[in-house]
Amino acid sequence: MISTSDLRKGITIEVDSEIFKVIDFQHVKLGRGSAFVRVTLRNLRTGATVQRTFQAGEKFEQVRLERRTVQFLYKDGDQYHFMDVNTYEQPVLSSDVLGDAVNYIRENDTIDLRMYGDEPLDVEMPTAVNLKVVQTEPGFKGDTATGGNKPATVETGLVVNVPLFVNEGDVIKVDTRTGEYLERVS
Repeated sequence: MISTSDLRKGITIEVDSEIFKVIDFQHVKLGRGSAFVRVTLRNLRTGATVQRTFQAGEKFEQVRLERRTVQFLYKDGDQYHFMDVNTYEQPVLSSDVLGDAVNYIRENDTIDLRMYGDEPLDVEMPTAVNLKVVQTEPGFKGDTATGGNKPATVETGLVVNVPLFVNEGDVIKVDTRTGEYLERVS
Protein backbone atom coordinates (compact mmCIF):
# COMPACT_ATOMS: atom_id res chain seq x y z
CA MET A 1 0.00 0.00 0.00
CA ILE A 2 1.18 3.49 -0.78
CA SER A 3 -0.10 6.82 0.49
CA THR A 4 -0.89 10.02 -1.42
CA SER A 5 2.47 11.38 -0.24
CA ASP A 6 4.22 8.53 -2.13
CA LEU A 7 2.59 9.31 -5.49
CA ARG A 8 5.03 10.02 -8.33
CA LYS A 9 4.65 10.33 -12.09
CA GLY A 10 4.71 6.93 -13.75
CA ILE A 11 3.62 4.91 -10.69
CA THR A 12 0.89 2.34 -11.34
CA ILE A 13 -1.91 2.11 -8.76
CA GLU A 14 -5.25 0.38 -8.36
CA VAL A 15 -8.32 2.58 -7.76
CA ASP A 16 -11.86 1.16 -7.72
CA SER A 17 -10.65 -2.17 -9.18
CA GLU A 18 -9.10 -0.43 -12.18
CA ILE A 19 -5.39 -0.07 -12.98
CA PHE A 20 -4.18 3.50 -13.47
CA LYS A 21 -0.85 5.15 -14.26
CA VAL A 22 -0.17 8.48 -12.55
CA ILE A 23 0.34 11.09 -15.28
CA ASP A 24 0.49 14.17 -13.02
CA PHE A 25 -0.26 15.09 -9.42
CA GLN A 26 -0.58 18.26 -7.38
CA HIS A 27 -0.64 18.60 -3.59
CA VAL A 28 -3.09 21.33 -2.55
CA LYS A 29 -3.35 22.88 0.91
CA LEU A 30 -5.96 25.56 1.34
CA GLY A 31 -6.07 27.96 4.30
CA ARG A 32 -8.97 26.16 5.92
CA GLY A 33 -9.77 22.51 5.70
CA SER A 34 -7.60 19.52 5.08
CA ALA A 35 -5.05 19.08 2.32
CA PHE A 36 -5.87 17.07 -0.76
CA VAL A 37 -4.11 15.70 -3.82
CA ARG A 38 -5.37 16.33 -7.37
CA VAL A 39 -4.19 13.49 -9.61
CA THR A 40 -4.37 12.97 -13.38
CA LEU A 41 -4.63 9.25 -14.08
CA ARG A 42 -4.62 7.19 -17.29
CA ASN A 43 -6.62 3.98 -17.24
CA LEU A 44 -4.21 1.36 -18.61
CA ARG A 45 -6.98 -0.87 -19.92
CA THR A 46 -9.06 1.73 -21.78
CA GLY A 47 -6.56 4.55 -22.32
CA ALA A 48 -9.01 7.10 -20.84
CA THR A 49 -7.51 9.99 -18.85
CA VAL A 50 -9.35 11.14 -15.72
CA GLN A 51 -8.74 13.66 -12.94
CA ARG A 52 -9.45 12.55 -9.40
CA THR A 53 -9.12 14.27 -6.04
CA PHE A 54 -8.05 12.34 -2.94
CA GLN A 55 -7.74 13.39 0.68
CA ALA A 56 -4.16 13.61 1.98
CA GLY A 57 -3.12 10.31 3.54
CA GLU A 58 -5.47 8.15 1.49
CA LYS A 59 -3.94 4.78 0.61
CA PHE A 60 -3.78 2.85 -2.67
CA GLU A 61 -2.65 -0.58 -3.76
CA GLN A 62 0.50 -0.27 -5.88
CA VAL A 63 0.43 -2.54 -8.92
CA ARG A 64 3.63 -4.25 -10.03
CA LEU A 65 3.91 -4.64 -13.78
CA GLU A 66 6.27 -7.10 -15.45
CA ARG A 67 8.54 -5.78 -18.22
CA ARG A 68 9.02 -7.59 -21.48
CA THR A 69 11.17 -6.47 -24.37
CA VAL A 70 9.13 -6.41 -27.58
CA GLN A 71 9.78 -5.45 -31.18
CA PHE A 72 7.20 -3.44 -33.13
CA LEU A 73 6.18 -5.41 -36.21
CA TYR A 74 3.42 -3.50 -38.00
CA LYS A 75 0.28 -1.39 -37.68
CA ASP A 76 -3.08 -2.71 -38.87
CA GLY A 77 -5.68 0.06 -38.68
CA ASP A 78 -5.96 0.96 -34.98
CA GLN A 79 -4.06 -2.15 -33.84
CA TYR A 80 -0.29 -2.30 -33.25
CA HIS A 81 1.37 -5.71 -33.47
CA PHE A 82 4.48 -6.53 -31.42
CA MET A 83 6.66 -9.61 -30.91
CA ASP A 84 8.25 -10.64 -27.62
CA VAL A 85 11.97 -11.06 -28.40
CA ASN A 86 12.31 -13.93 -25.90
CA THR A 87 9.12 -15.99 -26.29
CA TYR A 88 8.07 -14.89 -29.82
CA GLU A 89 4.51 -14.26 -28.58
CA GLN A 90 2.75 -11.52 -30.53
CA PRO A 91 0.71 -9.17 -28.32
CA VAL A 92 -1.59 -6.65 -30.00
CA LEU A 93 -2.26 -3.20 -28.51
CA SER A 94 -4.71 -0.52 -29.58
CA SER A 95 -3.66 3.08 -30.11
CA ASP A 96 -5.77 4.04 -27.04
CA VAL A 97 -3.55 1.91 -24.80
CA LEU A 98 -0.34 3.10 -26.46
CA GLY A 99 -1.23 6.78 -26.10
CA ASP A 100 1.46 9.20 -27.34
CA ALA A 101 3.90 6.34 -27.95
CA VAL A 102 2.38 5.88 -31.44
CA ASN A 103 4.16 9.11 -32.47
CA TYR A 104 7.59 7.66 -31.72
CA ILE A 105 7.63 3.97 -32.70
CA ARG A 106 8.72 2.69 -36.11
CA GLU A 107 8.73 -0.81 -37.54
CA ASN A 108 11.45 -3.01 -35.97
CA ASP A 109 11.94 -0.64 -32.99
CA THR A 110 12.44 -2.39 -29.65
CA ILE A 111 10.61 -1.07 -26.57
CA ASP A 112 9.57 -2.29 -23.11
CA LEU A 113 6.04 -3.62 -22.79
CA ARG A 114 4.55 -3.57 -19.29
CA MET A 115 2.34 -6.57 -18.51
CA TYR A 116 -0.12 -7.32 -15.71
CA GLY A 117 -0.20 -11.11 -15.69
CA ASP A 118 -0.74 -12.00 -19.35
CA GLU A 119 -2.44 -8.71 -20.16
CA PRO A 120 -0.35 -6.07 -22.02
CA LEU A 121 -1.19 -2.66 -20.51
CA ASP A 122 1.46 -0.06 -21.24
CA VAL A 123 4.69 0.65 -23.08
CA GLU A 124 7.76 2.35 -21.73
CA MET A 125 9.53 4.47 -24.28
CA PRO A 126 13.15 5.62 -24.16
CA THR A 127 13.47 9.30 -23.23
CA ALA A 128 14.56 10.24 -26.76
CA VAL A 129 14.30 8.68 -30.21
CA ASN A 130 15.91 9.42 -33.58
CA LEU A 131 13.41 10.13 -36.35
CA LYS A 132 13.90 11.09 -40.01
CA VAL A 133 12.40 14.36 -41.28
CA VAL A 134 10.18 13.59 -44.29
CA GLN A 135 8.68 17.03 -44.94
CA THR A 136 9.64 20.59 -43.99
CA GLU A 137 9.82 23.99 -45.62
CA PRO A 138 13.27 25.21 -46.62
CA GLY A 139 14.77 27.62 -44.10
CA PHE A 140 16.09 30.92 -45.37
CA LYS A 141 19.09 32.64 -43.84
CA GLY A 142 18.00 35.68 -41.84
CA ASP A 143 14.38 34.52 -41.65
CA THR A 144 14.04 34.72 -37.86
CA ALA A 145 10.76 36.62 -37.52
CA THR A 146 9.16 33.49 -36.07
CA GLY A 147 11.90 32.79 -33.55
CA GLY A 148 14.00 30.68 -35.88
CA ASN A 149 11.74 27.60 -35.83
CA LYS A 150 9.66 25.86 -38.47
CA PRO A 151 7.38 22.80 -38.43
CA ALA A 152 8.76 19.50 -39.68
CA THR A 153 6.93 16.21 -40.19
CA VAL A 154 8.89 13.11 -39.18
CA GLU A 155 8.49 9.56 -40.51
CA THR A 156 5.88 8.61 -37.88
CA GLY A 157 3.62 11.55 -38.79
CA LEU A 158 4.51 13.66 -35.74
CA VAL A 159 4.97 17.39 -36.39
CA VAL A 160 7.92 18.89 -34.48
CA ASN A 161 9.15 22.50 -34.36
CA VAL A 162 12.79 22.46 -35.52
CA PRO A 163 15.46 25.12 -36.15
CA LEU A 164 15.73 26.63 -39.64
CA PHE A 165 18.87 24.62 -40.55
CA VAL A 166 17.06 21.25 -40.41
CA ASN A 167 16.20 19.94 -43.89
CA GLU A 168 14.25 17.02 -45.34
CA GLY A 169 16.17 13.77 -44.97
CA ASP A 170 17.91 14.86 -41.74
CA VAL A 171 17.65 12.62 -38.69
CA ILE A 172 16.69 14.47 -35.50
CA LYS A 173 16.49 13.46 -31.85
CA VAL A 174 13.04 14.02 -30.30
CA ASP A 175 12.16 13.93 -26.58
CA THR A 176 9.36 11.33 -26.14
CA ARG A 177 8.07 12.97 -22.95
CA THR A 178 7.44 16.41 -24.48
CA GLY A 179 7.60 15.89 -28.26
CA GLU A 180 10.25 18.60 -28.57
CA TYR A 181 13.29 18.74 -30.86
CA LEU A 182 16.57 18.06 -29.03
CA GLU A 183 19.29 17.98 -31.69
CA ARG A 184 20.14 17.05 -35.26
CA VAL A 185 21.81 13.64 -35.44
CA SER A 186 22.76 13.64 -39.14
